[in-house]
Amino acid sequence: MLYREVPKNGDKLSVLGYGCMRLPTRMKSINQKLAEKQIMSALERGVNYFDTAAPYHNGKSEPFLGKVLSNNGCRDKIKLATKLPHWRTDSKADMDRILDGQLSKLKTDRIDYYLIHALNGELWETAKHHGVIEFLDDALKKGKIINAGFSFHGLAEEFSGIVDDYDWTFCQIQYNYLDTQNQAGTAGLQYAASKDMAVIIMEPLRGGNLAKTPPPTVKDIWAKAENKRTPVEWSLGWIWNHPEVTVVLSGMNDDDHINQNLALAEKALPHSFSDKEIKLVEEAAAEFRRVMRVGCTGCQYCMPCPAGVNIPGCFDSYNSRHVFKDKAAKLMYLFMNGGTVTDKPSLASMCVQCEECLEKCPQHLPIPDLLKDVQEDMEGVFTKPMILLMKRAMKVRKKKRTNVAKLS
Repeated sequence: MLYREVPKNGDKLSVLGYGCMRLPTRMKSINQKLAEKQIMSALERGVNYFDTAAPYHNGKSEPFLGKVLSNNGCRDKIKLATKLPHWRTDSKADMDRILDGQLSKLKTDRIDYYLIHALNGELWETAKHHGVIEFLDDALKKGKIINAGFSFHGLAEEFSGIVDDYDWTFCQIQYNYLDTQNQAGTAGLQYAASKDMAVIIMEPLRGGNLAKTPPPTVKDIWAKAENKRTPVEWSLGWIWNHPEVTVVLSGMNDDDHINQNLALAEKALPHSFSDKEIKLVEEAAAEFRRVMRVGCTGCQYCMPCPAGVNIPGCFDSYNSRHVFKDKAAKLMYLFMNGGTVTDKPSLASMCVQCEECLEKCPQHLPIPDLLKDVQEDMEGVFTKPMILLMKRAMKVRKKKRTNVAKLS
């Protein structure tokens, strides 16, 4: 494992950070046994930065991580990061209460890296009005938090103002080779670094999409490289190539992916890409943007949908069908969202245009309009008959399994 230094405090953080937003699940809850095994394995192999937040896994991520760290006696071996859900607060007292609750859930007396969650310019002004600066000053003074930072999901022109408004130690931004001009972008990365801030990177694979087998036209671009790399190597390596980057977060939940990421982190050096390779990434990014239908990262901030739509799932199937040329994507869309698996349908056509998701989406996507596109493309006159056939097939399989179980 390689480490990079936080300019303002000298901490050595692992270049690969463990994101606890996408832990493995079982029956819609955290698969605690598997998740604990994966977390401890990553820690033993050098990962020392663990990131969670109050909303992750419907509020279950913080208490789960706290239990893992407490049970294994490894709290002092890591740097723990979590975030203030400022949208739930109207005063400093609210913020104090939430932080105390987080300390209790995480079974610790301090948060090493504490972020004001998902800021943009307007939300920062509101948080200041509610006393967030006084809250941070007080929490730092009392040692409840050790370093103050923020995560950002606003417009590029709003980023520098937030950076300049407080003595931050670090920030967290979305960054990958498709998002060089989106949100904080490359300019924001460089500006934060110029202020001696550590920069934590989220969504390096855009919700896993950049790790998938690329569209044929992008695959052709990668094939021109002298030094062959997998899609994950191109994505993570390109980010680590930037010396301004301190940590790259990965929401790891698969053993093979974890092993792959850890192996890549062992050679994650800045300035390791040649000029030719950098230009090749730029070419691939331009082609991805040309063919991408929806810029969803699968962050789940738009969920739950009041109407029951599986918004990220719908967009993932839609992109898979058109960007990754997945011939089974439409069938899988109906299978996963038609009520066959969970008994509760979650199709794009269920959208009631309430627009609640518009306020929550960090990418500022026109979600209701895009769901209409998904509906027109992925649904039709055969939708109901196909779902009915799938349900019948599933019932037959369930019945067979039940009979086998009785015989055994």
